[in-house]
Amino acid sequence: MLRIIVDSGSSIKQEEKDRYQVDILPIHVQMGEESFLDGVDLDINEFYERLGRTKEFPKTSLPSLEDAQNLAEHYTKAGDDVLFITISSEISGTYQALRMLFAENPKVTVFDSRLAVGGIRFLVEEARRYEQEPMEVIVDKLNRLIPRIVVAAIPETLDYLLAGGRLSRAEWMVGTLLAIKPVVGIQDGKVSVLAKKRGLKQSKNYIADLVKTEQCDPAYGIVASYTYDKKNIDEVVAMTAPEYREMITAYDNLIPSIACHWGPNAFGYIFVKSI
Repeated sequence: MLRIIVDSGSSIKQEEKDRYQVDILPIHVQMGEESFLDGVDLDINEFYERLGRTKEFPKTSLPSLEDAQNLAEHYTKAGDDVLFITISSEISGTYQALRMLFAENPKVTVFDSRLAVGGIRFLVEEARRYEQEPMEVIVDKLNRLIPRIVVAAIPETLDYLLAGGRLSRAEWMVGTLLAIKPVVGIQDGKVSVLAKKRGLKQSKNYIADLVKTEQCDPAYGIVASYTYDKKNIDEVVAMTAPEYREMITAYDNLIPSIACHWGPNAFGYIFVKSI
């Protein structure tokens, strides 16, 4: 049997474990002097409540390697194969740490998604489509899908991306001083600026049109992502052509470990391009 384990950077919630048939390793979130397990003892509402009471930017660190080892060994001793799908190695050290941990265990495969959030949801679903195939076939299918996955989002403020090292100070200054909204995505595993739009309205139009210009594959659907308040993403959905609006399969209020780098009121679409 194939067991899939993701970290919480996938933004798959604890209550969605059964739907996606996964186990979730929670990333650690540091807020002031306190440390929390992402999505376990810190939910998204408490996260924003605490965020509003402090001027410190939250920080994140790797999931527990001991928990990862115990979970994987539990499954492999029962004869199962384990597939870890991690947040991009360019964003987090989880992939490298797990690779070292399971280097000598042939029953465990550690896969670098080169993505985050909703993109990992698509990879999990793809792995499940081929779960009866050998692991090398599953990995090949995932590698073929990754270049087709589009992650495009717009933060309402750039301060959090700057504080987390995901955005350069030059990009932050241009965006902040000139009201230029960078469309931020993930390319080659890295957080990258895909486009620049002046003002929030142009940004929303760009995201709404992107599913058409990039030819979204209806077989996979669209994940509408946001942080804290749905207002921005709801407006994007309203601007989206009806035939693409119907493809939205999930609204994802991003989990604390991701939201702490994006800040409140970010919004975007994640989808798969047609071949």
